[in-house]
Amino acid sequence: MEPGIYIVLAIIVLLIIIVISNIKIVPQAYVFVVERLGAFHAAWGTGLHVKVPFIDRVAKRVSIKEQVVDFKPQSVITKDNVTMQIDTVVFFQITNAMQFTYGVERPISAIENLTATTLRNIVGDLDLEATLTSRDIINSRITAILDEATDRWGIKVQRVELKNILPPREIQDAMEKQMKADRERREKVIQAEAEKKSQVLVAEGEKESKILRAQADKESQILAAEAEKQSMILRADAVKEQKILEAEGEAQAIDMVQKAIAESIVKLNAANPNEQVIQLKSLEAFAKAADGKATKIIIPSEIQGIAGLATGLKEVMTDVKKPQ
Repeated sequence: MEPGIYIVLAIIVLLIIIVISNIKIVPQAYVFVVERLGAFHAAWGTGLHVKVPFIDRVAKRVSIKEQVVDFKPQSVITKDNVTMQIDTVVFFQITNAMQFTYGVERPISAIENLTATTLRNIVGDLDLEATLTSRDIINSRITAILDEATDRWGIKVQRVELKNILPPREIQDAMEKQMKADRERREKVIQAEAEKKSQVLVAEGEKESKILRAQADKESQILAAEAEKQSMILRADAVKEQKILEAEGEAQAIDMVQKAIAESIVKLNAANPNEQVIQLKSLEAFAKAADGKATKIIIPSEIQGIAGLATGLKEVMTDVKKPQ
């Protein structure tokens, strides 16, 4: 074969290689920054692109996925002059590949330094306790400041988190002692409240017990008084009935005496007796009346006296014993 054919084939192969090498496929979530003759030409998105050989070049391949950067601990001083170490984690995303490429040299280092200075400024206005308890406030303020500062770099700061806050060893020891003292104090308070509630419950139980005992004593006294009242009523009824019976017996005795005297008078009037016989008959009638079941004996007014009755009885008995 002639040498000219080899030269043509070589040129064709070279052209094919050049064309293939200038075909660029941009993957998903990436942007290619293309320069033409040293100046920014275009930002290629996802897909197939062809650049002009020897004129265009891909200056930078930029990932537009959200990225996370963990910065090393920074030494900061609080408002009350406590030096501590704080490390941060920054979440960001590139929104403009051209600004990211040409906006700042070494953008990650710029974000790190900006984060450190912002953190020192914020913590410098807080004391130790506020720094330890205000993570959300510090995170929000750093995020807002960094997002505003990095906007011209084509970077969107999504979130900034304080990963660790490390105070000096002596401060940590003091904090641990304080926490222990607080726990012990809360424990004592809880125990005191429990003891108080227990004493209140015991006092309420004793109070209710005394009330119940008082009510029981009251009811017992009421029942005893009612029983005494019933007993007194029954005794009064018994005395009343006894008096009624005695009165009825006295009335019956009086009636019997009067009847006996009346019968004796009738008989004596018929026999025309003398005074001694009348007295004797009166005594017999009195004895007959006394032989009844009456509990009391009423001496009639017709009988002048016990002495007179006895004298008359003696004379009558003397006359009766005289021989006929």
